[in-house]
Amino acid sequence: MQPQSLVGYVLLVIQVGALVLGAYAFVHAAIQRPDAYTATGKMTKPIWLAIIGGTVVLALVLGAPVGSAIAICASGVYLVDVRPKILEIQGKSR
Repeated sequence: MQPQSLVGYVLLVIQVGALVLGAYAFVHAAIQRPDAYTATGKMTKPIWLAIIGGTVVLALVLGAPVGSAIAICASGVYLVDVRPKILEIQGKSR
């Protein structure tokens, strides 16, 4: 296997992972109640949907290294910071 093809496969895995992570975060954000966002003191539901959706589209347009990093950061912030607080407010925390 040549190094160029290995790099291509790694970048493809990163891009697919970023898109899957972004899709999961977007769907989770979309099915939550809008008042849960304001109750946690976080940004509103439409803003989070725009941020996550926009970064996923940006990941598709820009490609693997840059676009995927942006999408992973935005989705990661939602999943690590906002999601647990929304679940706690709704009484669904683990």
